[in-house]
Amino acid sequence: MNPETKTRTDPKAVTQALKAKVSEAYARQSRQASEEQWILDNLEMVPRMARKIASYMTKETDMEDLISAGTLGLVRAARAYDPGRDAEFSTYAYIRVRGAIIDELRAKSFVPAAVHNRLRQVREVYEKLTAQLGHAPSDERLAGEVGMPIGQLYRLFQQARRQQFLSIHGLTDDSPAMGALAPVDQAPSPSDQLERKELVGRMTEAIASLPKRDRILLLLYYQRELSMKEIAQVLEITESRVSQLHASLLFKLSVKLR
Repeated sequence: MNPETKTRTDPKAVTQALKAKVSEAYARQSRQASEEQWILDNLEMVPRMARKIASYMTKETDMEDLISAGTLGLVRAARAYDPGRDAEFSTYAYIRVRGAIIDELRAKSFVPAAVHNRLRQVREVYEKLTAQLGHAPSDERLAGEVGMPIGQLYRLFQQARRQQFLSIHGLTDDSPAMGALAPVDQAPSPSDQLERKELVGRMTEAIASLPKRDRILLLLYYQRELSMKEIAQVLEITESRVSQLHASLLFKLSVKLR
């Protein structure tokens, strides 16, 4: 007798097949309910993170696009999450939501040619002074050497901040920004892991060589995750001054990391 025919006529086989289908449907429904709950529990993370990242960008940043990208990252994280393999969902989702927002910014990131050329000139002077002095020059010394007011130098740094921010942001994450859209079992290759380890090592050395004030700003932003306004309160300076220092800091790191 054909096995399929036997399955259709054997009461026990029919019962087992029905149970299997019911169990599969229940598991699918249960998983869907879990995914929906994970998304709802972490949804407010998206606009909060979008605002935080955007505060270090330009005023033209489209918050609606960033929130949409972050929400998509959250949904994809819920679908790919494996409770048996990964950390708590909030931790897992945090990296992927932030990665999705940064990828959205990266897709729109560009620096005008005139700004890029001027920045290249400033970088050359910065490297020359660093070699001469044996340490990084102050912003005031750098501005004097390139022949521009300090305020103009900070505006130049701020114009280039988005690209520099996106270039170094996420180097210490467990996965690259694009991991927000990749399958959970897509592990980086050994060469990618080695390159990332080298980058993190270079970044650690670069941070260690920065002035104390800059290191504190990095600590407050990347580890304590304070906003620009909160950092201003801690350092007892204006929010606009924090913006200047942050832009200058990213310039210094970008030069050291190339």
